[in-house]
Amino acid sequence: MQEAAKISFNSPELMGREMAFMQEAVTRRHLSGDGYFTRQCQDRLGRELGSDKVLLTTSCTTALEMSAILLDIRPGDEVIVPSFTFVSGANAFVLRGAQPMFVDIRRDTLNLNEELVEDRISARTKAIVVVHYAGVGCEMDRLIPIAKKHGVPIVEDNAHGLFGKYQGRPLGSFGTFATQSFHETKNIICGEGGALAINDARFTERAEILWEKGTNRKKFFAGLVDKYTWIDIGSSFLLSDLLAAFLLAQLEQSQPIQSLRQTVWQYYYDELQPKAQKLGIGLPHIPTNCVHAAHLFYILLPNQIVRDELITFLRSKGIGSAFHYLPLHLSPMGRQFGYQDGDCPVTEEVSARLLRLPFHNRLTREEQDRVISAISEFCGQ
Repeated sequence: MQEAAKISFNSPELMGREMAFMQEAVTRRHLSGDGYFTRQCQDRLGRELGSDKVLLTTSCTTALEMSAILLDIRPGDEVIVPSFTFVSGANAFVLRGAQPMFVDIRRDTLNLNEELVEDRISARTKAIVVVHYAGVGCEMDRLIPIAKKHGVPIVEDNAHGLFGKYQGRPLGSFGTFATQSFHETKNIICGEGGALAINDARFTERAEILWEKGTNRKKFFAGLVDKYTWIDIGSSFLLSDLLAAFLLAQLEQSQPIQSLRQTVWQYYYDELQPKAQKLGIGLPHIPTNCVHAAHLFYILLPNQIVRDELITFLRSKGIGSAFHYLPLHLSPMGRQFGYQDGDCPVTEEVSARLLRLPFHNRLTREEQDRVISAISEFCGQ
């Protein structure tokens, strides 16, 4: 009997004119940053998010680092960030000398618990970082008034949330800045890449200077100055136009991509929801005021032992799966800042129980049925 084909956890896919656009970038003889395809992507993303300016970056990490510089983060400052997130959400600010003030997450959406934020704000707080986990919007109607009351800007880590909505508004349009990821594990990809969306025009000019290694090079090419020079700190944040060419082709196909992913997400949910209680698993929660981005699909097992056993069982069936973030406050770096077990109890519990299922644009119904069947078999149903 022929062995069943393996089911990949993730599979980057060509969705349109990626190869043709990359060839065109070569023909145009501009492969470095800020070329034709970079500008096309930035304009498209700006329209999607309603942002004053979007700058493509080498990653979501570097976009977060740009936001930390733009907010003038200095040693001794504090930045509120969920413990349940990727390390870059804290690292970008720690690099500037800030103390991460980790906050626990909600049990339903796994997003930053807005009810805990205000108690963490002090005179040293310089930013609140929100993460729209799995592309489900945080409770921005509660977070924005808190931020305004204390004069603290919000940075949206929107790595999961492109094309998601909260109260009808695009995720990535709420914060002073929003960062995007186009890593190969995301909905829209170019291998490695990101973007910084600037939603406050006061920061646009300086952002362009930081983006151009601390020079006013952009003004020079616009004919606004007769030479360009070093005028601020900065770094090489620009994405190659070759990768931007790939990205533009993906953005062109954003509606078909989102439709495919919504179909995959909904099939998992519809098939698992009726028997979730019998299987002893929890499923994602989507509030009625959110349109999720169909970034990933997870289940919650009773405990870490069962979760880890299921990962091994699925692997034996040729099915890829993965846990997700480990609590940042309990990492070696987190403990250096004085955090200890129990500081973010929901994060600690959820991190140990969460399992992400295979999820990508070309995942077939047959493959999903195999995943669901394997979960049911493991749970004795």
